[in-house]
Amino acid sequence: MEIKRHKPAGKMSKAVIHGNVAYLCGQTAVGIDITEQTQVMLKKVDDLLSEINLDKTKVLSATIYLKNMKDFAAMNDVWNKWIVDGLQPARACVEAKMCSEDMLVEISVIAGL
Repeated sequence: MEIKRHKPAGKMSKAVIHGNVAYLCGQTAVGIDITEQTQVMLKKVDDLLSEINLDKTKVLSATIYLKNMKDFAAMNDVWNKWIVDGLQPARACVEAKMCSEDMLVEISVIAGL
């Protein structure tokens, strides 16, 4: 089965497609607060999905990493406005140490073709 790599550069590809599944690299954002970072991060997911001719209705699974679980409710407010009712993906949300002090949230997405 063929493996397609979308925009490979440096240490990773922006997306990898194998079979009927697309695996997106982690999306992050820098911003003032968790609300802004989540909005920008999800816009980046939308943009990357569009580049591979998909959209958020095709998202199968999302793993969200939060720097601090105190931001869970605010992140969820943005998430709930972004998802399509009836097409919610499977999701996990965990607290994680981030690679940058300013980074509050990261998402990893798997989508179906």
